[in-house]
Amino acid sequence: MRKLWAVLKREYRETVRKPSFLIMTVLAPFLMGALMLVPAFLASRGMGERRVAVLDGTGRLRAAVEGLAGEAPGERSAFARGRGTNVPTGRIVPEYVDLFTVDPKNAVGPYLERLSVERTPKERRLDGVLLVPADAFERPLTHLTYFSRSAADLLAQERLGRAVNRALQRERLAARGVAPAELELILAPLPVETVQVTKSGQERRGGEGSFVLAMLFLALLFIPSLVYGQEVMRGVIQEKTDRVVELLVSSMTPMELLSGKILGMAAIGLTQMAVWVAMGGAVAAAGLSEARSAGFDLSSVLRPSIAVWFVVFFLLSYLVTVGVYAAGGAIVSSEKEAQQVLTPVMFVFLVPWFLMMPILTNPDSTLSVVLSLVPIYTPMTMFIRLLVSEPPAWQVALSLVLSVATIAGLLKASAKVFRAGLLATGKRPTIPELWRWLKEA
Repeated sequence: MRKLWAVLKREYRETVRKPSFLIMTVLAPFLMGALMLVPAFLASRGMGERRVAVLDGTGRLRAAVEGLAGEAPGERSAFARGRGTNVPTGRIVPEYVDLFTVDPKNAVGPYLERLSVERTPKERRLDGVLLVPADAFERPLTHLTYFSRSAADLLAQERLGRAVNRALQRERLAARGVAPAELELILAPLPVETVQVTKSGQERRGGEGSFVLAMLFLALLFIPSLVYGQEVMRGVIQEKTDRVVELLVSSMTPMELLSGKILGMAAIGLTQMAVWVAMGGAVAAAGLSEARSAGFDLSSVLRPSIAVWFVVFFLLSYLVTVGVYAAGGAIVSSEKEAQQVLTPVMFVFLVPWFLMMPILTNPDSTLSVVLSLVPIYTPMTMFIRLLVSEPPAWQVALSLVLSVATIAGLLKASAKVFRAGLLATGKRPTIPELWRWLKEA
């Protein structure tokens, strides 16, 4: 144990004293925040102003279309209605065209030509054309057509379609004798609030906050493990290449050496995580009132128990991932070979990322339960389940036991392969050779 502790301290001190460690510890939260906020900011700024021609075959939608020009650029979209958040859709400058006396399909050609950037002066150029058929009031199965230079101009399409459909609904109700004063009450949408009911009957709000935090916590669980797993792999390969490991193994067991390196990296990861949590806590405390005013009640999500479980599953995720990388470093003789061996394995580790939505929306399904009991998926999957639901205690306990057993098995197997592979440096072992090493070592 004393020798293991010596290796742990050596790995920890050498890493935390590097300038790169200090710089990344301080800058990583800002980089992660920038990755999330800058694209959203640029997207909102990129919405800009859109000139859209609305070709109205009914001749009765002028007021609704011209009303779009008076809406603020940050007008709440239908996607965000009832969620308490604003989705910027940009400013729409409508050009209303009354085509009641002509066939809209025959009149749409000149306006489609104005979509062209090359052939149209900038002051007459259009960004979109919305075609409203003449029978829009009489035929409920007809459809609006939106022409645009972009195949994914969904926000402008949704906003225009919402305004036109609301006007159509008002006109249809008015034609059936509904008083104008009652139209707003009839058409007023009701927001939907998500409330989680726990097994004890407690009500928790903040479903959107749970989703955002699940994304953030998953990144914090996996990315540091991936980064430092590669560091452990490089260290193992470097020591094998320099033959320094032969001197080390003569004074300690391979199990002590690998365990010390892996636990040292785990201590480094916890140090970084503590700094990040402290920084995030300061930001969260400052922005909690703003988040609540925006509709995100994070107090029901950021519970003390969640912090405890995060530390537990962070350690499990860290040790499982780093253990796999240590095994990869023990097998091969160069980093290039290690990447070839471990790249397919990393895709297997990413399965919870690909299945995050089914797990979040149905945390008690058979898929979620099975994945949370698979040791390499337990840290991410079980933590998501604890964040958004209340899995049975026996499932949580079983997942912890299986994860600890897997970590112990990985360390033991890595140590055996590491010791046997010292004599085979320079070539990659075959699968039969690995099996023989595991049995003989």
